[in-house]
Amino acid sequence: MMTNSIRVDSPISSDISQKTQSLLAKLNEIILDKSHVTKLALTCILANGHLLLQDLPGMGKTTLAHGLANLLGLQFNRVQFTNDMLPADILGMSLYHQAEHRFEFRQGPIFTQLLLADEINRSSPKTQSALLEAMEERQVTHDSETYALPEPFFVIATQNPTQQSGVYPLPESQLDRFLMCLSLGYPSEKAERALLAGENRRDLLQQLSAIMNSADVIQAQQDVKTVFVADVVIDYILKLVETTRQSQEYHGLSPRAVLAIKHASQAHAYVSGNMEVTPEDVQAIFPAVADHRLGQRFIPFNQSGHKIQQTLAEQVLTKTPVLSS
Repeated sequence: MMTNSIRVDSPISSDISQKTQSLLAKLNEIILDKSHVTKLALTCILANGHLLLQDLPGMGKTTLAHGLANLLGLQFNRVQFTNDMLPADILGMSLYHQAEHRFEFRQGPIFTQLLLADEINRSSPKTQSALLEAMEERQVTHDSETYALPEPFFVIATQNPTQQSGVYPLPESQLDRFLMCLSLGYPSEKAERALLAGENRRDLLQQLSAIMNSADVIQAQQDVKTVFVADVVIDYILKLVETTRQSQEYHGLSPRAVLAIKHASQAHAYVSGNMEVTPEDVQAIFPAVADHRLGQRFIPFNQSGHKIQQTLAEQVLTKTPVLSS
């Protein structure tokens, strides 16, 4: 059995907790009828993870990313990925100063607190791989020099389905760097009617004021680490992972994925206002953490916004009973 940390009974900071709830309420005014997705997106950020938004064009992926950036009060850069983009367009390049006879590294757009990598799978695998070190180590190496990225640092990437033309599938090593992969799906009829009758989403984004700041985000990330995970919940996580490794249809989850499930579960409990993880927290985040690692490339939705079929992770949840304490 995996050893567990000492239980911490300190309450959540009321100020940070109130800010997270206010942030979600504001975000849900922009992204209508998708409160489960917005909660998971914030959960991903507070777990110090990167987020992949996968859906058809025009579903609100970029709007969700912009809304999070504005409300979190983080330094923000957006890069529109294209098939002719080079790694230097993201990381930066060396420029030669002739008068001083030296090279100077000019930082690229990745040197920000929140990078929106829009339509990431429209760039080549070589360009996609330029993000790997930054996402894993929070640093960029150029000409044997290492440059630290700002804190906190997140990548929110959007991608279109691989069935569409002009896109490259993200390699497994790149997918594994994303803590969560989320899909919005079609809006409900009620939400779509509200979209037609209400203000333009871009105009609403411009009206958003920051509710949190970088110090709040870093504090929340530290608080998340203290959320208690009982041994019985650890055992449940391990049982879920074991179930994925028994399949003949896909590769099972890696040890990195196990840690991702734990951290995301702690963050979900924290966003819910709790300081102890329950099996319900694990179940809430498991599909978002596991499906893209199990090879679930695209989740189809019907016109009501509901999934047409169970995802791979949801099938694992169905097969694996919750353990009793």
